[in-house]
Amino acid sequence: MAALLYLRRRAAAAALAGVAPRPQWLATAARRGALGSGDDGGETGERGKSPWLQLPPFAPLDAAAAARAISRGGGEGGDGEQGATAIKWVRRCCPDLPTSLVQKLFRLRKVKKNVVTAEISSADASAEQHRLRRVSAKDQLMPGDILFLPVNLKESSVAEKTKKFDNRNEINFLRGLEIYKDEAIIVVNKPPGMPVQGGVGIKNSIDVLASMFEENSSEAPRLVHRLDRDCSGILVLGRNQLSTSMLHAIFREKTADALADGTQHVLQRKYVALVIGTPRHPKGLLSAPLAKILLQDGKSERLTVRASSNAASVQDALTEYRVIESCPQGYTWLELFPRTGRKHQLRVHCAEVLGTPIVGDYKYGRQAHQKWMPLPLPRTIDEELLRKRKLPFGLVVGGGSIAEEQPQLHLHCKQMVLPDVSVALHRLQSSDVNPDFSDLEKLNFVAPLPLHMRLSWEILKSVKI
Repeated sequence: MAALLYLRRRAAAAALAGVAPRPQWLATAARRGALGSGDDGGETGERGKSPWLQLPPFAPLDAAAAARAISRGGGEGGDGEQGATAIKWVRRCCPDLPTSLVQKLFRLRKVKKNVVTAEISSADASAEQHRLRRVSAKDQLMPGDILFLPVNLKESSVAEKTKKFDNRNEINFLRGLEIYKDEAIIVVNKPPGMPVQGGVGIKNSIDVLASMFEENSSEAPRLVHRLDRDCSGILVLGRNQLSTSMLHAIFREKTADALADGTQHVLQRKYVALVIGTPRHPKGLLSAPLAKILLQDGKSERLTVRASSNAASVQDALTEYRVIESCPQGYTWLELFPRTGRKHQLRVHCAEVLGTPIVGDYKYGRQAHQKWMPLPLPRTIDEELLRKRKLPFGLVVGGGSIAEEQPQLHLHCKQMVLPDVSVALHRLQSSDVNPDFSDLEKLNFVAPLPLHMRLSWEILKSVKI
């Protein structure tokens, strides 16, 4: 048991410090003179001629259970991820390998697992004999299991996954977006117009460019949540698979808790939006289920409010709102607090429930924008706010305010409060029992408004009716 705890701590510490446990290259498959011999599906071969890549011993860490404990402010962090599969462990240990290559290795039965047996010698001493046996992608691992991969993995495959960018201007621009960075997460202020994920016609996205945030790491940060392309503000990425898994679970727990009892324990988000019109009430809680519908072209889709949430395709959605300021020109500044995390939730709730579509939202506020009339620019506006500049990746700063014929989306994730995931992971990997998360500190991130929203603010303050 002591040896097992040691292996767990060592692998867990490597997973945290090195983004994932780093595999060690073996010079030969004849380790202890038996790695090349096989039985019952094991691969036979001459000793010394079958080199292998040995992964660290399997050491379960239950990020999902820890996230549930963090969300409830307690200490039941779980003591192991039950039912972990071989393919999950390979992907955690070798994040630089493309997923397609990992799947191919399992499909071709190239992944092996150690088989340890005890034999009694003539002196009644116990001697370990190691043999390799094929393992499938869905095979369950036990603590201490060791997986082996072929040593002749193509370096080009790794290079393809961890593509390096040489444009220093682009690298500096992207890193200039960073608000916060520790060993577990990166927080950035995403500019409007920059897509988070790739798609048709999208060449550059945060997902594709994420490796530019790291200087000397073979593993690119991973997305934790999403922001719409034209939405700006706080975006969180996990720097390793374990922190990403924990954050994914925290975001899921947020939605589950909100639907169960209406509370938000550790994850809080605040958006600022400029809407057309004025809500009936200065504040309130919107509870309106969302459903997908296909448009007439049969290819694109949009979300809409459904009266009933009984259908399987309908998702409950909760949004809290508060009026910041109502403007005589017919606009209102809102604070939006999404309790659940549904696609386009804020945009649909503003347009269809409040009846006040967000400025620049042509998908859900099309009719309101058909009557759009730009406001005149006051002479008192700072010229710096009016200056347009080209940025890397085809972005443009300047313009897009309510003085334009086609304003940009006025929706910005201004603030996010998260638990200190880095400390949580340290406790998770160093504790022999369920770690206590009750005193976990919260991290508070704030992102300034984008230029077009600041300009609109100044215009509405200056224009007199």
